[in-house]
Amino acid sequence: MAVANKKIVLKSYVKGSPKETDMEVVATGTAPSKLPEGSAAGSILVKNIYLSCDPYMRGRMSRPCTYIDEFVLGEAMAGFGVSKVLDSSHPEFKAGDYVWGITGWEEYSLIKDPKIFFPIRHPDLPLSYYTGLLGMAGLTAYVGFYDLCSPKAGERVFVSAAAGAVGQLVGQFAKLMSCYVVGSAGSDEKVNLLKEKFGFDDAFNYKNEEDLNLTLKRLFPDGIDIYFDNVGGATLDAALLNMRLRGRVACCGMISQMNLAGAFDPLRNLITVIPRRVRVEGFMVFDHFHRYREFEDTVTGYVREGKIAYVEDVADGLESAPAALVGLFTGRNVGKQVVAVGTE
Repeated sequence: MAVANKKIVLKSYVKGSPKETDMEVVATGTAPSKLPEGSAAGSILVKNIYLSCDPYMRGRMSRPCTYIDEFVLGEAMAGFGVSKVLDSSHPEFKAGDYVWGITGWEEYSLIKDPKIFFPIRHPDLPLSYYTGLLGMAGLTAYVGFYDLCSPKAGERVFVSAAAGAVGQLVGQFAKLMSCYVVGSAGSDEKVNLLKEKFGFDDAFNYKNEEDLNLTLKRLFPDGIDIYFDNVGGATLDAALLNMRLRGRVACCGMISQMNLAGAFDPLRNLITVIPRRVRVEGFMVFDHFHRYREFEDTVTGYVREGKIAYVEDVADGLESAPAALVGLFTGRNVGKQVVAVGTE
């Protein structure tokens, strides 16, 4: 037997800023209610509950994509999500399990190779947390800050896109180490959120600043030890001018560059990394999934102890997914952007 299965597909590859109309909801498809006969060994059939909207997905909407395969036109888009296993021939998953990993932007998905799937070990916590805080975004913040930045207590930390899924966690990890933390965001509402809910020492709306270099000099009169970069472009360039001796820059994402139709914005201040011995390193979370269980144990402990605050922006229904994804690139969301697809 098969059940109706709505999905979100990309209609054509995108240049410049994506629009909701670049995607469409297709309601004519079906999904099996059991693993189809002849399915590859180790497959799982899942019902999707939450989908994660993440900035890296913008790259997959263009051809060629810079560092991951682009979406296949006409097929269900894919991304991280939380799902319930309906049927399984995989030894690590059984029917009824809650899991998170890369799934289709659809109501039901047949996962033929669930190597990027993890059983959810703490279903008493909100399942949506596994799209962000306890999922890919949280792990990104964890390894990016602790591994790449090698933080020390009391250091000066700057985080861009600080109200987003990754940035809000990086700032709080830094505060747990008694660091001085400043974040940038794109609205006054988000600036207040950073200071009042997430405990940042200071924050600013980059849209209100005429000279980011002078802004950072004011907020970091002694310079920046760690810059966690989520945006690239002018913010990265200004941060390079303000790095301290042996500072560290973790390049996590460059969302300011993703919608440019032409060449990326040039970096004019890269030469500063030589006399100041600054380490600049890019990374991808896919290289660090072996750290997941350590991360999960640490961060669930923080959550239960009330040491971590977390904000989600939940869009209701699969049909809302295109608008939710596009909204990431205009700063429409406040907190981690999630799409609620089905019931738990």
